[in-house]
Amino acid sequence: MTASGSDPLTNLLGQVRACTICSGLPLGPKPLLQADRAAQILIVGQAPGSKTHEKGRPFDDLSGKRLRQWLGVTEDQFYDPRLFAIIPMGFCFPGTGKGGDLPPRPECASAWREPLMQALPNVKLTLMLGQYALDWHLGEKKSRTLTETVQRWQEFWPGHLPLPHPSPRNIRWFKANPWFEADVIPVLQERVGKLI
Repeated sequence: MTASGSDPLTNLLGQVRACTICSGLPLGPKPLLQADRAAQILIVGQAPGSKTHEKGRPFDDLSGKRLRQWLGVTEDQFYDPRLFAIIPMGFCFPGTGKGGDLPPRPECASAWREPLMQALPNVKLTLMLGQYALDWHLGEKKSRTLTETVQRWQEFWPGHLPLPHPSPRNIRWFKANPWFEADVIPVLQERVGKLI
């Protein structure tokens, strides 16, 4: 990313990182994302968890470890914004409810998503993790359930890939769907290797 203040993406990222739309959040606003115009891979998660909020880096947790394994990349590669843009549906930790973290705050997508997508002209592969990312990026093209959409992954390939969230909470899903790591992950790793 250029240090020039005239770069539109640099200016936009500065505005996002200063955003306080959701000032009433339990841990306060702390937008987490990374991007560079050169990035060819876009990772769309849900929203930072409390651990990543504390650390100040997206996917700096067990979910991120599994995601990096899926991608076949090192931590240094993963956190290079010229290789991976990481733009979740919500930029701040939304708080917790009975079933875990709350959904991403909708204000993020309505305020920032379209301008950020337009500022990433070189993206060739968008990885959509979980239902909220699928809703926004696939809309009516997605199936009724996440599993059904992920099973149809070849219909969206090679530009988009629907994925389950790599959270440890989804271990039951991974065990129930061994085809995912057997069939999808090798293809994903090959494509990532070519793009980075």
